[in-house]
Amino acid sequence: MIISSQRHLFSLPRDICYLNAAFMTPQTIDMIAAGDDGIALRAQPWQVTEGGFFTDVERVRALYAELIDANANDIAMSPAASYGIATAARNIKLEAGQEILVVEDQFPSNIYSWRRMADEQGLEIIEVKRPKTDTWTNAILAEIETRGEKLGLLALPAVHWADGGVIDLVAISKKAKNIGALLVLDLTQSVGAMPFSVKDVDADYVAVAAYKWLFSPYSTGFLYVAPRHQNGVPLEENWINRKGSENFAGLVDYVDEYAAGARRFDVGERANFSLMLQAEQSVKQILSWGVENIAETIKEKNKTIRDIFADVGFRGCYAPEQTAHILGVESDNELSPAFVATLREEGVRLSVRGKALRIAPHVYNDDKDIENLKMALGKALSKS
Repeated sequence: MIISSQRHLFSLPRDICYLNAAFMTPQTIDMIAAGDDGIALRAQPWQVTEGGFFTDVERVRALYAELIDANANDIAMSPAASYGIATAARNIKLEAGQEILVVEDQFPSNIYSWRRMADEQGLEIIEVKRPKTDTWTNAILAEIETRGEKLGLLALPAVHWADGGVIDLVAISKKAKNIGALLVLDLTQSVGAMPFSVKDVDADYVAVAAYKWLFSPYSTGFLYVAPRHQNGVPLEENWINRKGSENFAGLVDYVDEYAAGARRFDVGERANFSLMLQAEQSVKQILSWGVENIAETIKEKNKTIRDIFADVGFRGCYAPEQTAHILGVESDNELSPAFVATLREEGVRLSVRGKALRIAPHVYNDDKDIENLKMALGKALSKS
């Protein structure tokens, strides 16, 4: 189902055509109000109960789980994708000489931990080059076939962050499982805008930063940890990830046992009241729209935007069937600073990533935004 424009829920100025959800989504008026309620608690700390350190977090944990078809026990609260990836890396041991597969120009949060791990364990990082005539999925599958059981780990996204190329994680997971390789995913650029189920993909770990497609505040996110890995070691030893931490009077009775499930991996001070209330409101809104509906709506908007850029000499970085909610377009001509600056002056907000323009609309964009984009493009091309 196509969702009608939801611009009325946001405080977006009429002269701003915001096509940059892959950078950061704006929050709705209600999401901001929820955060204000959380901030107000700090003015009256006697209103904060001991149980409040747990109840908000558990509601958000359950909502995150619902987004990816998981159980709340499988979700750890994480402040960043890099935190989740580092947690995964701490708990993975491969054999010397094995390989870690990534894709070219992958986002660094899903690179640096693997570089350290490769150095420490004597591993090699294999980079799948951006395919020129084929799909990311086929290129990755071919690399798995070539390297076989030497591959110990695949660290991947579902959508390339720079230009929107889609990766079929179901197909890749099946192939990876056949050779015994682990699958660690950074789905920051897809969860909330593209349907995903851990039951279908059977990933080992899934890290998500929530300030992009989940509309949540910065420093919120989560880590899915498959049940088979939930006896691992957390990045930090904090009081709240221990069994029985709800009993404040008993905190001096130190215990070694962790809280149930993936909670042992929770970041310290996870119960940030303002952030949790905003995250809760954000994910509830996404679930109310429906991720499938969001995906269909954005894809339809991108069809129109692709045509607009095609009319002025740009082409999609990938065929339409290989893109989803992020649209990358490129030109044979180098993007001049004047071109990009003029778009910004005319109120069009998008990103330049490498040689591509990265365009990421959402449910708040409307027909007026499309008209503004057309006019801004004309002015930008005349000045470049």
